[in-house]
Amino acid sequence: MYLRSVTVGFVSTNCYLLGDETTKKAAVIDPGFNGGKICELLKQDGYTPEMILLTHGHFDHVDGVRDFLAASGSIPVYISEKDYPSCPTNFHISACGDGLGELEEAKFLSEGDTLTLGSLTIRVLETPGHTGGGLTYQVEDVLFTGDTLFAGSCGRTDFDNSSVPAMYASLKKLGALEGDFRVCPGHGGVSTLARERQSNPYLREAMGR
Repeated sequence: MYLRSVTVGFVSTNCYLLGDETTKKAAVIDPGFNGGKICELLKQDGYTPEMILLTHGHFDHVDGVRDFLAASGSIPVYISEKDYPSCPTNFHISACGDGLGELEEAKFLSEGDTLTLGSLTIRVLETPGHTGGGLTYQVEDVLFTGDTLFAGSCGRTDFDNSSVPAMYASLKKLGALEGDFRVCPGHGGVSTLARERQSNPYLREAMGR
């Protein structure tokens, strides 16, 4: 499995490039900014973009989508319908948009859906809390958790479309997954689920530890 992380934008969003090493088919997860440059990186590595996966609809995870599509050509853009087309934050900054907006390529995902990327299977988990439509993507032993689970922390729940109870339910769901996984969050460093179960105070509280 090909996996590359690129940090983009003024809030340091983690964008992930995911690919099947045999077919060279790839997905981009959360192209928050600089979509054209992200697409160039993917192609330079020898991969063909097949889809865009969005963990949620906040501007810092979606604002590069249109530039990516301009560089890649029309490919599906997967998101929760609950975060589409608008998912505003409480930030009053001119650079902050309200979300993805109407997009012809948009397709909706929900709990239990799967996508195929070459030989890879992408499993979809609904993990709301930070937004109403938060999604986590599981691919082999990796969890792309967006702004739900961070190394040592969790996503903010003070936005209009956030929910503290939903966040704790989502954290509990992730913590209850069998086995260990690499945790690739929307911001900050990578971790492991085993480490977070042991030391993350929000995850531990959600799991009743």
